Amino acid sequence: MCHNVVVPPHTLTVTKQYLAANRYIPPLPLQAHKYLSRTYSTRPSLNEVVIVSAVRTPMGSFRGSLAAVPATKLGSIAIKGAIEKAGIPVEEVKEVYMGNVLQAGEGQAPTRQALLGAGLSISTPATTINKVCASGMKSIMLAAQSLMCGHQGNCAENTAKNSQISREEQDAYAISSYSRSKAAYESGVLAKEIVPVSIPQRGKPDVVVSEDEEWRRVDFSKVPKLRAVFQKENGTVTAANASTLNDGAAALVLMTVDAAKRLGVTPLARIVSFADAATAPIDFPIAPAFAVPKVLAAAGLKKEDIAMWEINEAFSVVVLANVKMLDIDPSKVNVNGGAVSLGHPIGMSGARIVGHMVHALKSGQYGLAGICNGGGGASSIIIQKL
Repeated sequence: MCHNVVVPPHTLTVTKQYLAANRYIPPLPLQAHKYLSRTYSTRPSLNEVVIVSAVRTPMGSFRGSLAAVPATKLGSIAIKGAIEKAGIPVEEVKEVYMGNVLQAGEGQAPTRQALLGAGLSISTPATTINKVCASGMKSIMLAAQSLMCGHQGNCAENTAKNSQISREEQDAYAISSYSRSKAAYESGVLAKEIVPVSIPQRGKPDVVVSEDEEWRRVDFSKVPKLRAVFQKENGTVTAANASTLNDGAAALVLMTVDAAKRLGVTPLARIVSFADAATAPIDFPIAPAFAVPKVLAAAGLKKEDIAMWEINEAFSVVVLANVKMLDIDPSKVNVNGGAVSLGHPIGMSGARIVGHMVHALKSGQYGLAGICNGGGGASSIIIQKL
């Protein structure tokens, strides 16, 4: 088992070495700057990450002194020791990443158990990493990426600046998203993909939720008046032109053509190709622009062959920047609204936009969905309506 806790409280700035064309330039000689730059994350606005303490427990032999000590307990001891060595208040720890491989019998959320056992606040987020032997190192990498980039909203501001996308353009896009969602509901387009949720009530009839709530909760007159959320001076990303916090789930059933024939099931669409891509963590909003060429090439298609595009609206600027970079027809993108107006349950959205295309495409048409993710990655998929 691997345990690692990363709690560096300070940040510095690194030297620019990453280019928008997804290429790298050679690093400066070591003596030219105080800290060695990371080749995968080198924007001037990124934070340099340092290690301020490093501890470990003794390592017990197989069936030795530590055999009966739960991994979560060992994690607690290491976390507490690292914080004490760093000489920082526990309140300064904003998140804990811990590698843990053999998790059977440890209960839910081992890292959460470990941080609580170490006396950290109940509000401290926890993430458990299982990458076998690399788990401890991957914990460091993920924690470092989080600290380097800061909040994802800062990355969106960076994209807006680099792509020269104004606050007004983002607000206009957000309003368009809400308007498209409203029209889609009124026309019944979205009803085809929704299964109602019944919520039991004590002594009363069940409450049935059968449509999205977010698109109704907008006051267009307030959109241009909202303050920027992540960058006070000259900021452009607001609560209105970014996606919201939501609950929801999506599911798709996949099978082979032979299985569909055997079961007498009529396929709705076929999966043509899919691809992943990555760029610098701070540039995660434009990562779909690197995944899309891959998925088109794998399918043997051109962008002109795509009838419908779904680019997840984590922020309005995500769609605007990718449309600009890919030079695609904006009238074919998110035609029925997106995450800004409908909502963005993080684990659901990638499945939702694919499912939406399944229902919205016409027979024979191709649809392409792309979604960015924190850390600099993106996934993309092409389907064809049958």
